[in-house]
Amino acid sequence: MARMGHRFARRRDRVRESAQGPIAQSTTKIYSRDRNIWHISHEGGELEDPANAAPEGIWMLSKSPADAPDKPAEVTIQFEAGIPVSLNGDRNLSGLALLEELNRIGGENGIGRIDLVENRFVGMKSRGCYETPGGTILMAAIREIESLTLDRTTLHYKEKLALDYAEMVYNGLWFTPLREALDAFFAKVAEPVTGTVTMQLYKGNLQPLSRKSPNSLYSLDIASFTMGASYDQKDALGFINLIGLPIKVEALLKKK
Repeated sequence: MARMGHRFARRRDRVRESAQGPIAQSTTKIYSRDRNIWHISHEGGELEDPANAAPEGIWMLSKSPADAPDKPAEVTIQFEAGIPVSLNGDRNLSGLALLEELNRIGGENGIGRIDLVENRFVGMKSRGCYETPGGTILMAAIREIESLTLDRTTLHYKEKLALDYAEMVYNGLWFTPLREALDAFFAKVAEPVTGTVTMQLYKGNLQPLSRKSPNSLYSLDIASFTMGASYDQKDALGFINLIGLPIKVEALLKKK
């Protein structure tokens, strides 16, 4: 009977595991984790108290920056109309494969760890730790190309709407006319965002090394300290007077 009971218990455990998948939680590691190709989140356990430091054992995709390689790594990403099309010269990678490789490289170099307290849609605050190695690299890289190819007003407005877009999607409003309209805006803004950027990865830090774009709005003649003939520094005087006029009027009225 005892032997039969042990066989039944083992069969029961196998059925549970095949139905639910392997269970990583234990009495000492009670974490809630959500994972997809973009990231993994960790919540629960001692993380519920924001006064507690995140234990090193929770991280699954990334090395500790302290344990990352002592030699910097480099990645070169090419974008076309805002879409990554090659990694380190390889244009045969699918979008999925490209992100998986960036996850591997970024995780190896301690990139993409975030520890934050967020505001949930239902009103409560929640503390979570996130790992987004590949996504962190991609976002940093495309911002470098945007800085070259988008004018100041368009870039600033895109950044404002990006916050609204993220909040809308977070709140479950994906299947809405507004989301479709914003997609059209972002697609239009991304049209000139073509170029190549090289990023250096070192112990959790990202640093741009090179940015190039055929659609660059950067002018060496204007940006140089000599300014060249296309820019007269005397023009700044009228600009300063116009910008400062409301402040000057207010000060004069208060003085009276």
